[in-house]
Amino acid sequence: MTWQMNRRDWLRIMGASAAAAGAGLDPAFAPAGQPEPLASPGEGGGFQSHTVAPRTTMANRGPCALVDGKVIQPQRELPILHTTDVLVVGGGPAGVAAAVAARRTGAKVALVERYGHFGGLWTGGLVLLITGHIVKGGKQVCQGIGEEMMRRLEKLDGGIINRRPGVDPTVDAEAAKYMMVEMVEEAEVKVFLHCWGVDAIVNGNEVLGAVFESKAGKQAVLAKVVIDATGDGDIFAAAGAEFEHRTHNIGLVSRVGNLDRISPPKPAEAQPNPQAAAGSAQGKPPAPKAPDPLRRLGKATPAPGVNWVNMRGPEVDGLDVETLTRMEMNHRKFIWQNLQKTRANPGFEKLYLVETAPQLGVRITRVLLTPKPVSHADMESGDPLPDVIGYGGGTSKAWPIPYRALLPEKLDQLLAAGRCVGAEIRMADVVRLIPNCFVTGHAAGAAAAIAVQDGCRPRDVEIAKLQKVLREQEAYLGEPAAG
Repeated sequence: MTWQMNRRDWLRIMGASAAAAGAGLDPAFAPAGQPEPLASPGEGGGFQSHTVAPRTTMANRGPCALVDGKVIQPQRELPILHTTDVLVVGGGPAGVAAAVAARRTGAKVALVERYGHFGGLWTGGLVLLITGHIVKGGKQVCQGIGEEMMRRLEKLDGGIINRRPGVDPTVDAEAAKYMMVEMVEEAEVKVFLHCWGVDAIVNGNEVLGAVFESKAGKQAVLAKVVIDATGDGDIFAAAGAEFEHRTHNIGLVSRVGNLDRISPPKPAEAQPNPQAAAGSAQGKPPAPKAPDPLRRLGKATPAPGVNWVNMRGPEVDGLDVETLTRMEMNHRKFIWQNLQKTRANPGFEKLYLVETAPQLGVRITRVLLTPKPVSHADMESGDPLPDVIGYGGGTSKAWPIPYRALLPEKLDQLLAAGRCVGAEIRMADVVRLIPNCFVTGHAAGAAAAIAVQDGCRPRDVEIAKLQKVLREQEAYLGEPAAG
């Protein structure tokens, strides 16, 4: 018989039952005849704990060995966690769009995410600005599931601001997380959180699934088609696909609060600078102006008095773990110290740091080598592509995204979505923007489902059929030809 202890037992042991009842800590102590207060999920009976196994070891473990100074990982069988039609690895903007699209197109879908929430850098990285969905003139070219997300956020109190034609809106991270949970649950997608994709399951040229590491150890998910939406191409790299390794700037976003309680001096109140005046009288260039503290305080968010503050950061290698560690530590120190300097300005004393993003702002690392990457020439020419699956914005002209940009050159049963799809380096900074990740994710999900239904390789999907499905799901594939 196993022994268990709930919160009431714990309070008795601590001799605090009476005090806890008086403070209303446990619904079980509510006076007779009065309804118990509404409890959060799992809290109706107070804290509880059970012994699952009194003496055990991890099943299916295969510890590495040190042999002649080399770390050797032995061959071992991995438990199969799940089997599905379409496996989406990564729950960021591209991954969520891919999972929902694949499910709506008729496939069984599993979505695996390393963090405990959806949204990737959009939410966990606090990149709250939705930019890249419009082109010169205010035309919105990113539609489909991404646009549906914006409409859903409009219905949530405090979910989004500046939502109007031709303008880049800003979202609330928690509202976006909630909205994506609703969409994923409504679509009946099977979800596994807190699982890190660490390897691919490959037979010849076919990718048959992925291996994940979690608190349960290594486990496998098998699938007919795999979508790599990890952002860094972790799965296609593990599977052996060729890619281009790039560096980029890595920053860390933060949020500051009490913007509605600061009182910066008005220009008329500013004291004259004697040195600048003397220099001007002597014909010397004026002394540089002191930096405006307001310029360091970012842009508004749906939360009153709270701004999000972006950071470019240095250009480094986002695949190097020592570099990532240094960036995390240096950026957090800089953000804290910089805010203290700002608070030292008269009128800014009430500012405070709400949070630094839990996810580092890695922008680009691996980019898949594909039969046809997103190219600047295609944007400039304006010629329609036969396999267009969407258009991106953030530039003066809309640029077409070919389906071939989602496909590896050689591997089958694998698609890419998000910032790691095939793209020339001069296009990478717009391909990685959140609305454009929605577009590639939407297309990858629909294509994967069609491949499963038709029993073909993703590279053999009938383009006209894919385009028809995407249009039915309100994606923008360009203006219809005049006829």
